Amino acid sequence: MDKKQPSSSVPQAVHDCRNLIKWMIPHIDKLPRNRRFTLGERLENRLLLILESLVTAAYVPNKRSFLFQANRDLAVCRHLWRLCYDFRAIPLNSYQFGGKLMLELGKQVGGWMKAA
Repeated sequence: MDKKQPSSSVPQAVHDCRNLIKWMIPHIDKLPRNRRFTLGERLENRLLLILESLVTAAYVPNKRSFLFQANRDLAVCRHLWRLCYDFRAIPLNSYQFGGKLMLELGKQVGGWMKAA
């Protein structure tokens, strides 16, 4: 994962979301075919929507609605990721690590919402 210091103009949550996507997409690509085109596609699309919401929030004065959307989409991603595990499409260690990354991102988004 990319641990470079973020530039001062882009919040850490944007960088961490990007890193989450970089880690998760190869795992999504490895899902069994019958899950890749249902759970996998929805998960990937939702993660990209989160990134879009966070980048937008970084550049607009009224951030709250974009952060709320990112937070809601992240909650959906957690449930989709859990379903991947429930269907035994991902191993336990991947499920736990991905869940941890999403939890940390959620904390950042929540803190950013409080500050906004």
